[in-house]
Amino acid sequence: MFKDNFYVLGLLANKMKKAKAFKEKVNNGRLLIAVAIAFFFASGSPLSYGQNSPVSPGDKTAINQHAVLVFNSHGEDWESESLPLGNGLLGATIAGGVTEDVIQFNEKTLWTGGPGKNGPYQSGLPDDTSGYAEQVEAVVKEIAEKGSLSPEYVAGKLGHQQPDYGSYQSFADLVLSFPENTQDIHGYRRSLDLNTAVATVSYSADKIDYKRDYFVTYPDNSIVIRLTASDKGALNVSAKLRFPENRTWSAEGRGQDTLLYSGALTDNGLEFAAGMRILHEGGTTDVKDAEFRVKNADSVTILLTAATNYALRHPDYRLGHAKDKVTSQLSHLRNFSFDELLTRHLNDYQPLFNRVRLDLGDGETGELKAALKAYPSKNESHNRALESLYFHYGRYLLIASSRAGSLPANLQGIWNKDIQAPWSADYHLNINLQMNYWLAHTTNLPETLPPLFDFVENLTIPGREAAGSLFGAAGWVVFLNTNPWGSTGLIDWPTAFWQPEAAAWIARHFYEEVAFNADESFLKERAWPLLKLTSQFWLDNLVESAHSDTLLISPSYSPEHGDFTAGAAMSQQIVTDLFANTLTLAEQVGDGEFAAALKSALERLEPGLRIGTRGQLQEWRQDIDDEENRHRHISHLFALHPGNHISPVDTPSLSKAAAVSLNARGDGGTGWSRAWKINFWARLADGNRALQLLQAQLRDSTLSNMWSSHPPFQIDGNFGATAGIAEMLLQSHRGELHLLPALPDAWEQGRVTGLRARGNREVSMGWSDGRLNKAMVKTFTDGEIRIRCDSFDDKITVTANGKHVAFTSPEQGVISFTTSAQQEYAVSAAE
Repeated sequence: MFKDNFYVLGLLANKMKKAKAFKEKVNNGRLLIAVAIAFFFASGSPLSYGQNSPVSPGDKTAINQHAVLVFNSHGEDWESESLPLGNGLLGATIAGGVTEDVIQFNEKTLWTGGPGKNGPYQSGLPDDTSGYAEQVEAVVKEIAEKGSLSPEYVAGKLGHQQPDYGSYQSFADLVLSFPENTQDIHGYRRSLDLNTAVATVSYSADKIDYKRDYFVTYPDNSIVIRLTASDKGALNVSAKLRFPENRTWSAEGRGQDTLLYSGALTDNGLEFAAGMRILHEGGTTDVKDAEFRVKNADSVTILLTAATNYALRHPDYRLGHAKDKVTSQLSHLRNFSFDELLTRHLNDYQPLFNRVRLDLGDGETGELKAALKAYPSKNESHNRALESLYFHYGRYLLIASSRAGSLPANLQGIWNKDIQAPWSADYHLNINLQMNYWLAHTTNLPETLPPLFDFVENLTIPGREAAGSLFGAAGWVVFLNTNPWGSTGLIDWPTAFWQPEAAAWIARHFYEEVAFNADESFLKERAWPLLKLTSQFWLDNLVESAHSDTLLISPSYSPEHGDFTAGAAMSQQIVTDLFANTLTLAEQVGDGEFAAALKSALERLEPGLRIGTRGQLQEWRQDIDDEENRHRHISHLFALHPGNHISPVDTPSLSKAAAVSLNARGDGGTGWSRAWKINFWARLADGNRALQLLQAQLRDSTLSNMWSSHPPFQIDGNFGATAGIAEMLLQSHRGELHLLPALPDAWEQGRVTGLRARGNREVSMGWSDGRLNKAMVKTFTDGEIRIRCDSFDDKITVTANGKHVAFTSPEQGVISFTTSAQQEYAVSAAE
């Protein structure tokens, strides 16, 4: 059974060699920057991209001309109508009020709780952990005797009311007041151009045209705002920061153009600071009561930066002083004009965003709120435009909320207006944090991953303590949720506290980094140590079935419903996946002893792939699935996605069972639940059903600003759906490239560029009449490549540098040939 279920696991990794340096290619980069600046100062129109003529898959400049979110009114509701900007460290939301523009902003490390609230932080562990391992053993024994236990009973035995957990914080509001804007307003437009990551507000009043541009620059870690008017001396504005009440703060002037704010949270003493600098052409400025007042200016530039003294460093999580960081940043900003800041911003952002483009036609979305209200409409071009915009928006949001130097994207990315956020805007590990990063590899955004890897590696430090003190085990463990303070997530909510498989699930991202990029140093220095440590915990904690030597996970709980049992499908699938992936890496690094231990365990470990009497994939080891159950979690299909142990090609009976389970669960659910289902149906090669789920996501689980809603706003749905669209177009989890594996009938023609595939490959392709025309495959390592596509027939040609490349066809719809590093291959499937 082991070989039947997992025979494909080692194929890709065994072919990998160390990758040569991956060189990013940005088409016409200097031209884009010049055009961007010209548009900002020449008109109020957002920067558009490219042209309308047909292009080859590799021509990125002609795609994405309509990747703009547009509102015809200012935002009144933060959650559904603000436009988000971010650089991974700072986040800002743009409402665009005319007389008062409130820019709510965040710095991702500003959290309550943790060290400093009540002395040393226990990382979510009980003060006294003696006897806890015995309590776990007692619950395991009861489950073996009784078959199942209620979640309330187990929470009473093993749960823990965790103090000092804390919440992500709003940093402050930047309040801009415009006293002259009290007359009639005409032509109001508020937009976010995903091509430039710049938001724009424009309107006319008393025959004067006003324009505001906003962006958050990663190279210079600042929120930048530019105010202009068509008439000289027409700008009058005041600017101040408005802080929440749960902190102390003060402000001091640093010359006539700069204010430095500093303070601390009353909860835990975490230091914070912000600096604001005002530049203006024409007019005058003065500062009074920590507020700037600019009068009769031609243009105004506002620079805002912020920091805390948080550091991702267990156990104190503090380093330096926030005020010093901001002072240094303000000094740095004096080196650059607005034009230079914009250029540096575009130079950084556009190479990331431009790598991947999806074009499903020439339609435009128009005003966003109206487009979403009408979707899906009879105008198919509008539908396709909204679907592709949603895809691009997901990539934009990840770039904006996850960059090196800060924390990973949380439940709300980087944006939060509250001092007690929903679910603390923390890191849930029973799917949500993992889903946030599903698109990072497939949509070619490796720069977004360092915060995740750094965060997880730091988490292993308290995770080791938790494994030892709670289980008497080696390795590391984390439960349902965590925070920036290293919480291991042990809480007492009955249906959402027990998820010790979370560490194994999050470790999968380290394995995927190796699979996608063939990075030998990452393999040896980060992925292998992390996966080995994670596997050590489970080698110590598997239990034997009461009736055989089969290895099970117990206590086991399928999120977030049902009873505690032994061997729930998700638990078994995740640990099986972990062991299989760790075994692949063990063989690559030559750790024969650990490889032998994993092989021995895998031979006895139940994989969690049982088919029930209704033909469904069982959620529990016992055949007790309720056909009427519509729960949002579909955890027992982990092996289908993100795992790779179920596929229509290799395991048709299991795929059929997975479809039965999905049909029984239905297409309803929260934003993230629907997003997961898009990925499931894509893996089952049912593009029409995947599109049906995407349409439900956009219709029922998407706010007016295209943020995903649980409700409330929860960003994993955006990220998961974007990943699902990528899965519809390209899959590589089986050790081969599968082109257009789940193309919906409605996506009859289109093109996509720059998708990333395992094996260190990049794929662009175009299609028409539902069939592949041409694919361009860039390979960055030597080796054999296998490509599957339903469009392949006897007219296939493969060329490189204008010369034909020999290939074989081992089966219908599959070709195979030898590749060289740093080479691009054209695969043509139609004349």
